[in-house]
Amino acid sequence: MVMVLGASTFLFLGNFSKLIKGLIENGLNIDRMKKIGFVLLFLSIVLTGCRLDDFLFRPLALTEYKFDAFEAEQHFVLEASYTIPENLIELMTLESGPEEDRETIYAAYIGDPSRISQDTVILYCHGNAGHMDYYWQRVKLLANTGGKNRFGVLFMDYRGYGKSTGKASEAGLYYDVDACMKWLKAQGLTDDRLIIYGFSMGGAPSTELTANPRTLTPSKLILEAPFASFEFMAQDIARVSFAGSFYGDLEIDNSVEIQKVEQPFLWIHGTADDFVGIHHGELVQQNYQGTHKVIRRVDGAEHSTVPMVMGFEIYMQLMVDFITGEI
Repeated sequence: MVMVLGASTFLFLGNFSKLIKGLIENGLNIDRMKKIGFVLLFLSIVLTGCRLDDFLFRPLALTEYKFDAFEAEQHFVLEASYTIPENLIELMTLESGPEEDRETIYAAYIGDPSRISQDTVILYCHGNAGHMDYYWQRVKLLANTGGKNRFGVLFMDYRGYGKSTGKASEAGLYYDVDACMKWLKAQGLTDDRLIIYGFSMGGAPSTELTANPRTLTPSKLILEAPFASFEFMAQDIARVSFAGSFYGDLEIDNSVEIQKVEQPFLWIHGTADDFVGIHHGELVQQNYQGTHKVIRRVDGAEHSTVPMVMGFEIYMQLMVDFITGEI
């Protein structure tokens, strides 16, 4: 252990000046404080042996979901015309995972569950931080796409997020999203009416379960600001190339799994994304080998501001056009 630590420290110190120079001059278009933070994070990995796995998952626990009454700072808040009636919001719990790794997750369906056997449903997979309340405004946009509640929307808190039990993990992401698919299938949803949408980290289960289906096979895939792979993301942070196992045990690789996806694919990414640089999304979309791809690079949009920068109505029209096959 001492020998490994010593070698890692020596390697780090040998690259430190190059690391700092690269972060400042050729960084990820992030502000100075974030760059310094990433350097300190990488230093802690080298000197203490901690991994990046836990830095990917940034859950927040809570005792009650607020949705429209949620008061924490958000990137945007929609006006009253986007409000969803309470009788069309169903909060539920689902059992997720095999017996040896089973947890109870919370999910919410927006729409009329009795119509799932007829409706098209968007399964929304949120990002790496917070809980469902932080993504409620985004989900309301989808629930208003093409007219209020034209499409059903289901989203969930992964294990360890919000009120969901357990600890977040890569396998857990896939179990939890598949648990939602099992519920949808039990309500009568079929493959041809399932759209899966992954934002940021949510692109991992969305891509994985489209490329390697379990309960249902999504008919279309939407990725907003996806990262290419865990290893690529870690190397972006470190600005020094090591094998992915140096940073952690996660094997997420959207840039590889997307090669198995044949379904129509929509990729959206902000050009000013300061968390997952657009070069990540470019690699993912370039590796797509299916027959129908729609690309939207949103000029000036940051990681969480794509719908707002596009304009909400333009964003929703893009969604409905892609889902219905108009584009």
